[in-house]
Amino acid sequence: MLRKESALKRRDLYLRKLIAFQDTEPVKIITGIRRCGKSSLMKLMIQYLRDSGISEEQIIEMNFESMEYREMTVQDIYNYVKDRIPQNKRVYLFFDEIQRITQWQDAINSFRVDFDCDIYITGSNAYLLSGEYATYLAGRYIEIKMLPLSFAEFIDFYGYTVKESQGALGGSKRIYDADGESYEPQELLEAYVKFGGMPGIANVGLNMDMAMTLLDGIYSTVVVRDILEREKRRGQRQITDPDLLRKIIMFLADNIGNNTSITSIGNTLVNEKLLDISERKGKPAVQTIQAYVGALLESYVFYEIKRYDVKGREYLRTLGKYYIVDIGLRNYLLGFRDMDTGHVLENIVYFELLRRGYDVAIGKIGEREVDFIATDAETKRYIQVTESMNESSTRERELAPLRKIRDNYEKIVIANECLNPVTQDGIKIVRLTDFLLDGGYVMGGSFRKF
Repeated sequence: MLRKESALKRRDLYLRKLIAFQDTEPVKIITGIRRCGKSSLMKLMIQYLRDSGISEEQIIEMNFESMEYREMTVQDIYNYVKDRIPQNKRVYLFFDEIQRITQWQDAINSFRVDFDCDIYITGSNAYLLSGEYATYLAGRYIEIKMLPLSFAEFIDFYGYTVKESQGALGGSKRIYDADGESYEPQELLEAYVKFGGMPGIANVGLNMDMAMTLLDGIYSTVVVRDILEREKRRGQRQITDPDLLRKIIMFLADNIGNNTSITSIGNTLVNEKLLDISERKGKPAVQTIQAYVGALLESYVFYEIKRYDVKGREYLRTLGKYYIVDIGLRNYLLGFRDMDTGHVLENIVYFELLRRGYDVAIGKIGEREVDFIATDAETKRYIQVTESMNESSTRERELAPLRKIRDNYEKIVIANECLNPVTQDGIKIVRLTDFLLDGGYVMGGSFRKF
């Protein structure tokens, strides 16, 4: 008996982007870590087309995770689609995880040339957009970069509703479940920090054992299928040691938000006896560590952020940072020990800024550092992230780097605990939950449309 589809939860942030590019020439490519919702987004787009009056014969979808299609050659794919193209009608082509097929790009390029079609693709590895395919479609594709659930989406997926009430001191938010019981936003944020934002976890509820089982499956699939098997298909065989790969993953997960270099990763693993130098006859080559880290970046497990010299107005080559795509995945890897809460909060804010369309860098201002410089086509914002702004010493520490920046762009401190959100010396101080739940609270007064 075929699997029955469950009701799809909307991901409007991403769906709006797809709709905006509907019926345009570029191939729409949805990328992101496995199980972050790419296939569901594709189904949401298909449902939108149906609701818009597109007939079933105009929609062709193929999921290459299914055995029905996995053994196809690129010629088989072309013939399959060609045989189903309706006469004198535009066709909408949806290909899920197509990178599993060797030379798949030849079929996509042929569809563009031969048929009146609108093409949508998902892929779980950045290698999808590298090399030959990028050359084929230079300027003819747009990438929709998908992430796990934001905090606002997390609340929605778990069936909660955010309501705002006005009081003498201004507005305040409460979160309500289906039975009308209310919660402080901070309570739900603690759950988000614990469970993370992988959409599938919402199907099992806030159940720790089931959530960890699901995260174990995601981790195993990413490591085995998207990294180890991919290297076999590429024929390069750079990533051959599963134990070394896991040790590097554990190191990066444990050091999110810390200044890190490829050399320091190798040295630390050796010094902490996480690498057996007797077997390796010395420290692992920088090129080897770089290849393993590069594979993790390509699989969207970790994201690298560069440093930017505010005064010199240039990017620096040394000591970037890495953040993990999902805090729940980090908890699965490291366990629920005492976490570096400050860096966990940075991790959450970093990905929220990416969701809102910003390019993000670390700011260097003299000997001080600004957590994030968030830039888009219109403006720039300097952002500090901290656990608390309730102590005067902490306030001074977080405000000091921002005071040293002399331009007129917006400067913000986002605090997990903040009894008195105010503007001080032209610097906005806001609560983390306000920032996460209201895109316009610090970003100009209205929700940012994409």
